[in-house]
Amino acid sequence: MWLLRSRAVARLLVRDVDLFFRAKLEAQLADTHEFVTQPDGADLAIVDIGRVEPEALAAELAHMPVLGFTNHTDTDGLRAAHQAGFDRVVIRSVISQRAPEVVGELLRAWE
Repeated sequence: MWLLRSRAVARLLVRDVDLFFRAKLEAQLADTHEFVTQPDGADLAIVDIGRVEPEALAAELAHMPVLGFTNHTDTDGLRAAHQAGFDRVVIRSVISQRAPEVVGELLRAWE
């Protein structure tokens, strides 16, 4: 089982997210988390479901929790990510408004 490294700051991998939304995530999370560009050493991945193939990504990142998000109208994408094994799947507005809370909950669930 994956275990969060014992440190105050988690390392977040943000994959396949447009630059505007990534900047929004960084603004909300940079004080409490570190952003990395490679999966090695990352504690959690955040991905835009609409820009990935959920099954392939879930297999690639099986060693860490994966938080996926997409538009509320993308019910097929939400369902596919859930079925692929993403640890948490939310609509874009949820992560946009509550990123620290959602990320924190998922990290605690994996401890």
